[in-house]
Amino acid sequence: MDRLSFNAMAAINEDRYIRQQLSNDIANVTTAGFKQTYEATIQPHQAVGEGFDSRLQPRLYTTDRVRLDAGPLMVTGRDLDVSMNHKTVLGVTGNDGKLAFTRRGDLRINTSGVLETGSGHIVQSQDGGPITMPVGSRINITNTGLIYASDPTQQGIPQEQLVGTLMLRDASTTNLIKREDGLFRVDEKPVGTDFATGPEPVSLTPQALEGSSVNPMASMVKLIEQSRSFEHQVRMIKESKSNDESGASMMKAS
Repeated sequence: MDRLSFNAMAAINEDRYIRQQLSNDIANVTTAGFKQTYEATIQPHQAVGEGFDSRLQPRLYTTDRVRLDAGPLMVTGRDLDVSMNHKTVLGVTGNDGKLAFTRRGDLRINTSGVLETGSGHIVQSQDGGPITMPVGSRINITNTGLIYASDPTQQGIPQEQLVGTLMLRDASTTNLIKREDGLFRVDEKPVGTDFATGPEPVSLTPQALEGSSVNPMASMVKLIEQSRSFEHQVRMIKESKSNDESGASMMKAS
């Protein structure tokens, strides 16, 4: 019965990572541009050691690459909101001061007049620097990432001036993984590494936001399944203990 208890405990230990990721996904159901990354499955693994190689135990196999599947499009009408189309990602400055990427498009102007995301990460321009916005101007962001500013008090047709270009990259042929601050970086490359844009054209949907790609119903069902699996494994351990006690009693009686 020790094998039964051992395998049940191993399954509980491996499943905890899946439960943590499901909880994180559910917590980000309303986060703009949030992307799921973690995929995991439990598979039998042969335990190798002294004696016969006949014991199998559950082991967690994972991948942690960003899935850039499009989330729901939400039209806001706000000039600084953008939704990235297809596999387009936006270059920003991470908490460590290095280049990172995101799908979060709820942009804003901070107190220094610099363009940043809703999470406070400074947006990078195509040439790699921050984008400074004219004070009191009206902003127009095109579907190719060009940023124009105009004076709202100007009489007649406002004259727009180009103030910057968003750093946009097509990640359709590049594997991205998440950093500790939730931003993306290139897989198997040093932190802060840029990458060549892919074959697909980069584009935005102005005055709109991309919702989280998390399906709340599917995540809740998976979380319930994890809870049932935990209860089942605990029950297996209890039954194993009961069987051992019964066997010990029979041996004493004999």
